[in-house]
Amino acid sequence: MRVLIVSDTHRQNKNYFRALEQAGTVDMVVHCGDTEGTEVGICKSTDCTVKIIAGNNDFFCDLPKEEEFMIGDYQVWLTHGHNYYVSMGNEILKEEAESRGADIVMYGHTHKPVVDIGENLIAVNPGSLTYPRQVGRRPSYIIMELDEQGKAHFEIRYL
Repeated sequence: MRVLIVSDTHRQNKNYFRALEQAGTVDMVVHCGDTEGTEVGICKSTDCTVKIIAGNNDFFCDLPKEEEFMIGDYQVWLTHGHNYYVSMGNEILKEEAESRGADIVMYGHTHKPVVDIGENLIAVNPGSLTYPRQVGRRPSYIIMELDEQGKAHFEIRYL
């Protein structure tokens, strides 16, 4: 199974479509928030399952604030992260994820990509496809793949 994880597109979906094309065949798309009203276009861009939650800039939308679902044998908690102070680090977010029984937490908001693999929890942030803030400021996303044994692997990719 291949999952495209994106975030913080902020109404500018050109790079999202580039990432979707660059990623190749995917079985799921996960958007970690801040679509700013373009969620319908993102959902219609692919035939696979699409999970999207509201970010701090998604006003007047019907998107859920958080969502929990399974990818293979992994319990995933999806949140934008701003309510868990991720701009100051992901420790509070990880504590909350562990208390919820999550195996993986996916979040956005910081515009900086992260793959943080711990003993009991994996925290991933794809960064931003529109306004990257990490050194080099390259638009980023993550590909998650489950191998034949069902083990998750993550790769940060750049446009």
